[in-house]
Amino acid sequence: MKYENVYFFNGTAYAGKSTMVKRLAEKHKGIACEENYHDALLSGLDSKEFPCLTYTRDLRDWHNFIRRTPDEYERWVVGVTKECEILELRILEDLVKQNQGKKIFVDTNICPETLKQISDARHVVIMLADPDISVRRFFERPDREKQFLYRLMMEEENPQKALDNFRECLKRINSKQNYDAFLRCGFPVILRDESRSIEDTMALVEKTFGL
Repeated sequence: MKYENVYFFNGTAYAGKSTMVKRLAEKHKGIACEENYHDALLSGLDSKEFPCLTYTRDLRDWHNFIRRTPDEYERWVVGVTKECEILELRILEDLVKQNQGKKIFVDTNICPETLKQISDARHVVIMLADPDISVRRFFERPDREKQFLYRLMMEEENPQKALDNFRECLKRINSKQNYDAFLRCGFPVILRDESRSIEDTMALVEKTFGL
C-alpha cells in the first residue's frame, strides 16, 4: 500500500522531528502523529507478540531499566523499533481510510527500507542531529520520563556509576554508525542547524515535500 497524503519524519533524537510534525499539521490543517503515537495501542498488546514494547508496560521495578548493560539496552531499542513499525502501519492504514485526502504528518519509527515500499521518496525526510547531542542533553529536557529516570539513578548506591552506564547505553543507540546509515539511506536529509529558525526549517521541509 502506498500512502499518498502521509509525510514521514525519521532520523535521530533532538533533530526537530516532533516540532515539524506539530507545526506542519497545524499549518496544513492535517493530522499530527507525534512521537510514540503507537502508545495508544500499548495497553492491549500481547507480551509474547510484543515483548519489547510491553517490557516497560509490565515493569515492576524501574531500577532494573537503568541497570541494563549497553548491549541489553541496544537489543531492547532495536526490538522496540521493529515492534513500533508493526503498530504504526496498523494505525496509519486506519487513519488514511478515515481521513481520505487529509494530510498526515508522522514522527515515525518505520525504517527507511519499509518507507521505500509504502511512500513516495518526496514524502520522507530524515532529520539528523549530532549523535553527541542525545547523550549530552538527555537530562536537560524537562520531560517527565527523563527526570524520572534521573531520580532513579540518584537513588542507586553509586549514582555516578549509574549515570555513566546509562550514558554508555545512549551512546550505543546514538552511534556514528547509526547516524551514517540514516545519512546514506537515500531519502532527503536535513541536518540540525542552531542558526536556522524553526520557520526556516519548516520552509525547507515544505520545499522538500512539495507543499
